[in-house]
Amino acid sequence: MNFASDNHYGAHPRIIESLGEANAGSAMAYGGDDWTKKSEEQLSKVFEKEVRSFLVTTGTAANGLALSAITPPYGAVICHAEAHICVDECNSPEMFTGGAKILGLHGPAGKITPAMTEKTLKGFIRGEHDPKPAAVSLTNATELGTVYSPEEVKAISNLIKPRGMKLHMDGARFANAVAGLGVSPADITWKSGVDVMSFGATKNGAMMLEAVVFFDTKLADDFAYRRMRGGQLVSKGRYLGTQMVAYLKNGLWLENAKVANGLAAQLADGLRKLGKIRIPNPVQANEVFAVMPRILNDKLLAKGAKFYDWMPDSLGNGISDDEIFVRFVLSYATPESSVPKLLALIEELQS
Repeated sequence: MNFASDNHYGAHPRIIESLGEANAGSAMAYGGDDWTKKSEEQLSKVFEKEVRSFLVTTGTAANGLALSAITPPYGAVICHAEAHICVDECNSPEMFTGGAKILGLHGPAGKITPAMTEKTLKGFIRGEHDPKPAAVSLTNATELGTVYSPEEVKAISNLIKPRGMKLHMDGARFANAVAGLGVSPADITWKSGVDVMSFGATKNGAMMLEAVVFFDTKLADDFAYRRMRGGQLVSKGRYLGTQMVAYLKNGLWLENAKVANGLAAQLADGLRKLGKIRIPNPVQANEVFAVMPRILNDKLLAKGAKFYDWMPDSLGNGISDDEIFVRFVLSYATPESSVPKLLALIEELQS
């Protein structure tokens, strides 16, 4: 019963198979191979426009490098206070941008809103004594398992674009957001004003694979140098390219996300029916956040269930001293039996 992270599960068999196929013979190095070229073509098809894409190995590198292309060292990036770029990447965005300031806003259910973004921008009144507002970064799906709709993304874009700012999307769980919304990838990215995104695959079936995707292709002119300088130009690039080809082929990426989302919905429904457990936020992707009695949490962990406690600040004043805020993450590879097994265990422990 492992619900700790979608990173805890292995790569999809089709991804593993593709690595074996690409391993045969020789191929051009540093992304000059046929698989990498095909992956770039497929990403353009997925997003219904010509994009420029660059494969990297981690989401941290994808975020930091993407932000470096749109934010100067004296710039500021606005994001949610719980966004990975704000609290989980050890100042990597600051390093890659050369010192840009990351400003985290405390928005409800993992989201920032146009109103709070505008209020923050109005605080920049000191000219060159302030960092220059350069970009906004949205995480979709968010760190609390909710999703930004196309309308919500567009509202942020419409607010910042007249100010000369760029819009970045952290899509570590982008597939789950697309599957949850039932919209096209284009609808919640470039059609809604996103300039560049970190397109995640690792959490959803790849071995180690992310892509920096530029919708505003002019922003990518020097990115090859940034990727090389950041240590993310893989010499045997075919092993990244073949993963992306397999990930996108026949919609595997969305197929995996739908499985994970479905299991999350099943778990949330089951938890709601059990007493003394609350689901405070909408379950819109593959994560379920719950408030439960602390004693129940301790008993579940003792019985071998794996999940993480989460920052109670996410709920404001909505939690008491004898409760705990926890996160369950579902993967495409989570055994189907795990959800009913966990629910049965909770019911037994509560009886």
